[in-house]
Amino acid sequence: MSNQSKLSARDRINTLLDGNSFVEIGALVTKRNTDFNLQTKEAPCDGVITGYGTIDGNPVYVYSQDAAVLGGTIGEMHAKKIAGVYDLAIKCGAPVVGLIDCGGLRLEEATDALDALGTVMYKQSLASGVIPQIAAVFGSCGGGLSVSASMNDFVFVEKTNGRFFVNTPDSVKDNNEGKCNTASADFKAECGAIDYVGETEEDVLNAVHDLINILPSCNDDSSPLTDSEDDLNRQTPEFASTYCDPAVALADISDDGFFFEVKKESGKDMVCGFIKLNGATIGCLANRTAILEEGKKKENFDGVLTAPGVRKAIRFVNFCDAFDIDILTLTNVGGFCNCMCGEKLLALASAKLTQSFANATVPKVNLITGKAIGSAGIIMNSKAIGADLCFALEGAKIGPMEADLAAQIVYADDIKNGAKTADKAAEYEKFLTAESAAKRGYVDSVIDAASVRQNIIYAFEMLSMKNDDSIPAKKHGTV
Repeated sequence: MSNQSKLSARDRINTLLDGNSFVEIGALVTKRNTDFNLQTKEAPCDGVITGYGTIDGNPVYVYSQDAAVLGGTIGEMHAKKIAGVYDLAIKCGAPVVGLIDCGGLRLEEATDALDALGTVMYKQSLASGVIPQIAAVFGSCGGGLSVSASMNDFVFVEKTNGRFFVNTPDSVKDNNEGKCNTASADFKAECGAIDYVGETEEDVLNAVHDLINILPSCNDDSSPLTDSEDDLNRQTPEFASTYCDPAVALADISDDGFFFEVKKESGKDMVCGFIKLNGATIGCLANRTAILEEGKKKENFDGVLTAPGVRKAIRFVNFCDAFDIDILTLTNVGGFCNCMCGEKLLALASAKLTQSFANATVPKVNLITGKAIGSAGIIMNSKAIGADLCFALEGAKIGPMEADLAAQIVYADDIKNGAKTADKAAEYEKFLTAESAAKRGYVDSVIDAASVRQNIIYAFEMLSMKNDDSIPAKKHGTV
């Protein structure tokens, strides 16, 4: 265990919210179970502090579990307080932030505790797509609690003391905590179960604070507009050399260099996060072929769709569409990952991403930065599956197959009769240009890297009044 001091449940609330804005509700609620002599144990607030307040003036509802009271375990009244917070948040259209430090179900309350946890999950399900939900884990979050936390839109975990698990590491077959700490924040971030790892509790709370400031309060509201003096027509010549790493390129085109990345450590070939353009929040997804540090490539990727990257993108697109956040994609993909894992998972994952893009009714803009080759290029928010506008950088390649492979099929007879494959591949290249795609209407405009920011801003401004009623009436899709 670390010697790092932990904030109390109340201190976490006060650190997160604006000064003197917190109003507690249910302060006198406590357990009513008497089995196992539970009535002899003090349980102030039944181990969870609940209420509402503001973050930079934005109203939020919050609950903070107190590990100092019965280990922060969930009992009947504990869960009832959390469920009450959700009821109010849904009625008022405000986000819920859960500050989690929980010892699991309160076993002394048996099925009362179990049913209570189910009630919280039900409320979270009702709130999904209606209000943003954020879970911040500062201690244990195990078993059913990890399922409940995962029903939130975003999960943040403090690195030192945060433990996030379905089964404890020592109970996992052929594993122990010394071999692989499957409950650690780093492990869960790498597999995509959480969105952000904070070095300290303050880091986590600051990240929650920043996220609340860029998200709409509910699905009937719009994202907060941020004042910025950044020139709408600012040129971005560096984009040409940084689009290989969208984490850098997106910050370059964003107002004042703002970029909030989620799930940074999982599916690194796909970058997901939020930027600001002309003060508005934009959800971004982008293929990555390299990680840049100080302008140099630290790590390279194959430029293909992988199952972890696609699964990360699916949830992000669905969130943006649910809360009317415009979507920008930077496409640079040459196909699908050719590996055993990809063969097992990619077809279904890609089908789900295709449906997510196709069903999303928010404004959608696609910028092809490098390649959009084959079906993988179609899946990345192409016009064919519903992008409202599609741009391409000068020099981008768009087509069904790489030229050297396509030449071996299209010019098979010529090659058989002595023609050089390289010559025929060069001949086929003319069918893969951005200009060729634009002539057929698959690309709306071919632009230079320096004008990316202004073109994207104007595109979203034009689409701000979009009203898409082309989706057939249905309860939901089944992919």
